[in-house]
Amino acid sequence: MTSDATTHTRTVSLLRHPAIAGAVAGVAGGLVFGAAMAALGTLATVASIVRTGSTVVGFVLHLAIAAALGAGFGLLVAQQRARAGDAVFWGLIYGGFWWFLGPLTVLPLLVGQPVAWDLPGAQALLPSLVGHLFYGAATALVFVGLRRDAGTTTAPPFPTAVRGLVAGVAVASVLYLGLDVMTGTTASWIIGVGALAGLGYPLLLGVHREGAGPALVRGTAYGFLCWIVAGLTLPPLLRDGRLDWSREAALAAADRLPPYLLLGAGVAVVFGGLGGLGRWLFVDDVRMLRVESPGSRGLRATGYGALAGLAGGLVFTLVMVLVNALPTVAGIVGMASPTVGLIVHLVIAQLIGVTYAVLFRRRSFDLASGIGWGVSYGFAWWVLGALTLLPVLTGGTPLWSAAGMAATFPSLVGHLAYGAALGVVYYRLEDRTNPWWFTRNQIESERVAAQRETTLGSAPALWGFIVLVALIIPLVISG
Repeated sequence: MTSDATTHTRTVSLLRHPAIAGAVAGVAGGLVFGAAMAALGTLATVASIVRTGSTVVGFVLHLAIAAALGAGFGLLVAQQRARAGDAVFWGLIYGGFWWFLGPLTVLPLLVGQPVAWDLPGAQALLPSLVGHLFYGAATALVFVGLRRDAGTTTAPPFPTAVRGLVAGVAVASVLYLGLDVMTGTTASWIIGVGALAGLGYPLLLGVHREGAGPALVRGTAYGFLCWIVAGLTLPPLLRDGRLDWSREAALAAADRLPPYLLLGAGVAVVFGGLGGLGRWLFVDDVRMLRVESPGSRGLRATGYGALAGLAGGLVFTLVMVLVNALPTVAGIVGMASPTVGLIVHLVIAQLIGVTYAVLFRRRSFDLASGIGWGVSYGFAWWVLGALTLLPVLTGGTPLWSAAGMAATFPSLVGHLAYGAALGVVYYRLEDRTNPWWFTRNQIESERVAAQRETTLGSAPALWGFIVLVALIIPLVISG
């Protein structure tokens, strides 16, 4: 018995080593990806590396590569928090990186072909991209499971699950009633999707005590995952019993992408808001008291946000002038003058800047984090603003089709540039604030703590994944 217990302890200890746990997790992720490749008939492509067309050889080689990449993933995230919600986004961005380095670059060179760095080549490899994302997510989840301490629970507690369910149903109801999401579908189907998305949010990403801004970004990324699973993968499986990740299938499902992004963002924000409401009602913690009055805090945040939003709006104006979009913006107030459109655009830019200041206050510890949160927030406003609110306010319907997204692609570039400028300027303004009751050592200590909190969490991976989503959209909608 003692020998068996010792062997078991050594095995568990061995599996907790980052490289070994990563390799095992990589094999698990490789099995998920390999099953998809077998269903899509692409295993022979991997086998071509060793000059054979055998699917068996391709599968074995695929698992060997998956194990090696998994070991690299384990070493990469070994110092990160061992939480599924953080690891998933690291896994997704890791999978996306290896899609670019592998199928688009190294694999063609190994088989004597040119690299697939053009749009048609990337579009042809869209199924491989989705497979790599599944590989990264599965590898991350198994890796966290192998390194989790014994006795640690994985399922969220019942009140948390109920909070997720309420958030999902509430957001889905608002989208269905307010925006007529997915015309032709029934209310019960929409509410069911919302309920599953709400339940899945804390189950997959865990419970984070974070501000509404980071929650919005996390939820937007979660909405993209929901689209990959429920919008792209499950429909052909349930309808035809086959897997279809082709560009044609993605193009057909493109009109469901914006609603899922909004659903994910809404679930995250409402979920966090319900948690904050519960703490406010039932928790009395003196450590949560603020030393600065809400009035002065709000006034300064409003001023900084308006100024940063104006700077971002001026950058965005260059794009709007190039594509002649200012008359469309003027349509919000019933006019068509470019001058009026510019004024309305800058006012909206400042209002969004104020919301950024409220949602992301003290979330930027350096220039990189300011750009990261700003670009992510700009992408969220492309979905909420250019695709949804702007066409509705000008008398149309949301531009959620592939053609609509293609028409607003210049606006996506402008929103990303706006977000980057917004984040940079707001960071510089906030960085200048030194409250008199804090010593310089206290300020630096707070900054170092914030930097460590962000670096060890999923924020950098979130920023990268949002950019990856922005790059995937042209692959789907471009002709």
